[in-house]
Amino acid sequence: MGARATLPTGRRGENAVVPRSLVTIDLGAVRHNARTLARVLGRSELWAVVKADGYGHGAVDVARAALEGGATALCVATVGEALPLRAAHPGARILVLGPAEDGEVALAREARLEVTVADERLPEGVPLHLKLDTGMGRWGLAELGEPGPSVVGLMTHFATADTDPAFAGEQLDRFLRATEPFAGRLARHAANSAAALVLPDARLDAARCGIALYGIDPLGEDASRFGLRPVLRWESEVAQVKRLGRGESTGYGRRFVAAEATWIGIVPVGYADGFRRDLTGTEVLVGGEPVPVVGAVSMDAIAVLLPGPRPTGTSVTLVGDGITLERHATVAGTIGYELACAIRAAPGRGARAVVDD
Repeated sequence: MGARATLPTGRRGENAVVPRSLVTIDLGAVRHNARTLARVLGRSELWAVVKADGYGHGAVDVARAALEGGATALCVATVGEALPLRAAHPGARILVLGPAEDGEVALAREARLEVTVADERLPEGVPLHLKLDTGMGRWGLAELGEPGPSVVGLMTHFATADTDPAFAGEQLDRFLRATEPFAGRLARHAANSAAALVLPDARLDAARCGIALYGIDPLGEDASRFGLRPVLRWESEVAQVKRLGRGESTGYGRRFVAAEATWIGIVPVGYADGFRRDLTGTEVLVGGEPVPVVGAVSMDAIAVLLPGPRPTGTSVTLVGDGITLERHATVAGTIGYELACAIRAAPGRGARAVVDD
């Protein structure tokens, strides 16, 4: 990452608020990932999914970098998410993937948004994408009729592109059969990140890529195998070092009891910052060395097992330098999407930096 932001250490003056952690977003990595995905897609367009504030990475900044990297459209979940993007990117094509309420149609029209339709109601005066439910079992039409004049796209959404490619293939077959009469006239799009990377037949006219844009493997393994770079980095520091004697413990519930004399470090982040309670046992880096998180993760702190005494202020890498959200997600029994969306630099607690190179 170029232009690395760093967490201030030591006393910064009596009136300074000291951040307990630093979340850094690398827009150069977003741009690189967009270019990489665009190459994978070939003739298909890359539509960047920046819903949920860019999966917690900052939608406005990520959108700009994605467009610069070759994305031709932006996708969000709601009209409300789209409006700040329209203000920041007045010329961008923006598609709302979720259902728009009747009262939001006028806003969508005024903001020049494109809207997804998942039932029989067809709003007027806005470009529409008809969503066909081919197996996701959520929003979507059971059958596709004759598209009206406002329809510009036809779409579906895969339920298992990351876990069961055979079922995804069945969904794709249903979608292709239903939409074949309109091929070449209306844009057809079905692929999410997983399908875009591993199911070439699903790329069609465009692919809606979200998690891969952020350098997180949609299959939960290692995104570098696809040439993708992590966008988010999360750092803190050792705030206190303690020596536990045999039988002494750290944290709530005494979930870690020292079997022998043991050094631990206290790091001032916890589940209020997005470091989940079920991440006990995962690894972070202390001074570049991998160490396990031990004991209960609390709201404001975690404990790490040190190989020996370390000075306070020693750097702690929670995400970055090989410590990935995918690895944390495996420990927590969840997915990288959820962890990325939860990481926060809350006012008065953490700092956030955006770097671009």
